[in-house]
Amino acid sequence: MAFFITKVLISALVIATVTEVAKLSDKWGGLIAALPTTTFLIILWMYFEGASDDKIARHVGFTMYFVLPTLPLFFALPFIINRFGFVAAFGASIALTAILIYLFNLIYARYGVSIL
Repeated sequence: MAFFITKVLISALVIATVTEVAKLSDKWGGLIAALPTTTFLIILWMYFEGASDDKIARHVGFTMYFVLPTLPLFFALPFIINRFGFVAAFGASIALTAILIYLFNLIYARYGVSIL
């Protein structure tokens, strides 16, 4: 239980730090947020919990499959938010991401990979 609490506290600290940096500088907040910080944390937590190298490698592989359909969010959100506001942009970005994940799953399936 102590390790779980440690994971939660460290992970929350990273997220809180990024949001605080973003308040001071959009550029630096964006840079830190763009780093695969959560992926690194997840990999470390999996390693310290005894996950096999194969399990970690599969996790990273599937993470890569999800990166492509989530990237358009970063183009769509700023465009939509300036025209329709935060709530509409946030909702549209979630919908777009969900649709793209579904479509990418169909594309990946043609090559023998299922992400859903």
